[in-house]
Amino acid sequence: MFHEKRILVTGGSRGIGWATAKAFLDAGAKVAVNGRTGESTAAGIERLGGGERLIAAPGDIGTVAGCEAAVGNAADALGGLDVIVNSAGVAWRRPIDEGDEAFWDETIDVNLKGTYFCCRAAIPALRESRGNIVNVASMAGLMGHAELSVYCASKGGVVLLTRALSGELAPEVRVNCVCPGYVDTDMVHYASSSARMAELDAYAPMNRIGKPEEIAAAILYLASDRAGFVTGAALSIDGGSTASY
Repeated sequence: MFHEKRILVTGGSRGIGWATAKAFLDAGAKVAVNGRTGESTAAGIERLGGGERLIAAPGDIGTVAGCEAAVGNAADALGGLDVIVNSAGVAWRRPIDEGDEAFWDETIDVNLKGTYFCCRAAIPALRESRGNIVNVASMAGLMGHAELSVYCASKGGVVLLTRALSGELAPEVRVNCVCPGYVDTDMVHYASSSARMAELDAYAPMNRIGKPEEIAAAILYLASDRAGFVTGAALSIDGGSTASY
């Protein structure tokens, strides 16, 4: 389905991004993997097994220069782009009375500003290939969560950015996003105690948290020709959480 397609996955060195890069690689694509640093990018590529179909595209997605470097290096190395998956993100639980400007800036810069400027940098190549964008939002972009107000704001922005760009870029470039619930990634484990992880398992009506591979499968669907009439969609993959709360 993706044989010889040219894919960039930001945040591709770990978590959902890494699972997505692996899924595209397994489907025959050429994949540019973005991590924040050269070292983290190389580590992600090594975990993927290396090979000529993997390209390193490091860059700090929290900065415009980092976005442009990652997209530019990927497009140059791959000879263009067919898909960009904006998966780079950060998440921290903090009540509003403990929030500060640095906390706000880091979250918004990576999750929302980074998504916007990666899209902007990729649009010329995607228009040429009539490709598409898949953004990784969150169920937190569709519903509020206590002590996650900044994260919710950033991911809600990604959902509406996706919808706005889908109309602006149609029909040449499709733009969609996925909205995962709690997923079994290092980010979730890092931010949660053992007791909290048990609570997360029971949060969704499906009575478990998601697997990164499940989110990757949905991303591949939205990026594929099978979704050729799908644009502006925000696909919930949350075990029924946003439908039930």
